[in-house]
Amino acid sequence: MFASVNSFGLFGLNAFPVQVEISLNRGMPRFDIVGLAGTAVQESRERIKSALRSCGIAIPSQTCIVNLAPADQHKNGSMNDLPILIALLMVMGHVQVSASAAMIGEVSLNGDVRRVNGVLPMTLLAKQKGLQTIYVPLDNAKEAAVVEGICVYGVSHISDLIRHLSGEDNLRPISRCGMESAALPNVPDFADVHGQTAAKYALELAAAGGHNALLIGPPGSGKSMLAKRMPGILPEMTFEEAIETTQIHSVAGLLDAEHPLVVTRPFRAPHHTISSAGLAGGGTIPHPGEISLAHNGLLFLDELAEFDRRTLEILRQPLEDREVTISRSAGTVRYPCSIMLIAAMNPCPCGYLGHPNRPCTCAPKAAANYLNRISGPLLDRFDLHIEAAPVTFQELTDTQKEEPSAEIRKRVLAARAIQQERFRGTSITCNARITPDKLSTFCPVTDRAKKRLKAVFENLGLSARAYDRLLKVARTSADLHHSEVIDESHIAEAVQYRTLDRKYWQVSGKQ
Repeated sequence: MFASVNSFGLFGLNAFPVQVEISLNRGMPRFDIVGLAGTAVQESRERIKSALRSCGIAIPSQTCIVNLAPADQHKNGSMNDLPILIALLMVMGHVQVSASAAMIGEVSLNGDVRRVNGVLPMTLLAKQKGLQTIYVPLDNAKEAAVVEGICVYGVSHISDLIRHLSGEDNLRPISRCGMESAALPNVPDFADVHGQTAAKYALELAAAGGHNALLIGPPGSGKSMLAKRMPGILPEMTFEEAIETTQIHSVAGLLDAEHPLVVTRPFRAPHHTISSAGLAGGGTIPHPGEISLAHNGLLFLDELAEFDRRTLEILRQPLEDREVTISRSAGTVRYPCSIMLIAAMNPCPCGYLGHPNRPCTCAPKAAANYLNRISGPLLDRFDLHIEAAPVTFQELTDTQKEEPSAEIRKRVLAARAIQQERFRGTSITCNARITPDKLSTFCPVTDRAKKRLKAVFENLGLSARAYDRLLKVARTSADLHHSEVIDESHIAEAVQYRTLDRKYWQVSGKQ
């Protein structure tokens, strides 16, 4: 006797089809699972036996062989519990399952069907393979229902599924979950931040072009407050971006069962004690790190100089390639990480280097060593260097209302609309993503601006990467001022955000 059920496996973000084949023959009572099944998969035997006993179903005293095809692909996790159980019931003659249906889910000892990670990428693959129906744990049902064009059933207990498949009692399909069904978080407003007018405009510039930014200033100047309000001025995600981001959060097990679709740009702020694997991703079965969880959103690194230097250096390649590659013996996983990087740091251990009123108490060498924790290549990857000056008493006690995030966001959206029109028909989404071969096309400069740019390049000794990034920031400045051509004033504005590394790093070196 033979039966098979469609299911899926997961390695990183990559879902792959799994055919659960089962054979029940005369012989010594055995229950074997083959097909490169990991420990969690092998343990499903005991879960399935106990779950069936809880429903009053006895497993025949025969030889039962389960094969998870393809046999050369490693299978890990508990998502194949449910299809193995149903395949066993099929071969015993209790139920019938359509060849166009698939199943995913972990089975508990009492027959409950528990949620698993990675349901969204597996459901997307089911649709791609032409399957019409998928059965998933009830807690994952709304996550799977994000995918249009496939019928999703949520299962809370195996007895419900058995009655459904045998025709005794039908389960109801889950309604599709779109962008409108997602929960919107409460984001802090820029109106709460007094002073820091220059820093606010610089962050507006960063948001308008999708640029990376580094905030430098003394303790208590509002660096973290400013960064945490950035999500409130970023443009909304498209449905395609929401699906990409939700897939990563699905694999990591971070989705809300009631509002599974991630519709607001992620804001991730890991602590400076994070490990390399925590930041970039890793593990025996590679899991996404913080830079991938921030995909299509913002990664905020507070107290940048306190991070382990080797951990920070991992950021260099992902910031350029927009993806993280993790290689293990079982295979290679690529996680996307198209992010805005916002970082904040003090200029020295005590925090008061360059402060207009408070003297720095650090030894000269200590200040230099502190700043040198940030390597030149990593510093080069920040498009804007922003100084967060100390807030004065007058600014703190001023009763005049500050500009709210909603007003800033209007200007950001207007600049992004210009960019969408400019990049129509290309894969470029914002100014920060302009490729080097397209710079001359999308960044036309006036003669005066070209002369200013040449002088800046020679005087500051910019690298080719810094030159490209400076030109992209100037492009965004021109967009905010509704100018099609980059003028001298836009170059000057971009240049002022590339000088703090000279101010602090050179000062510390001289000391």
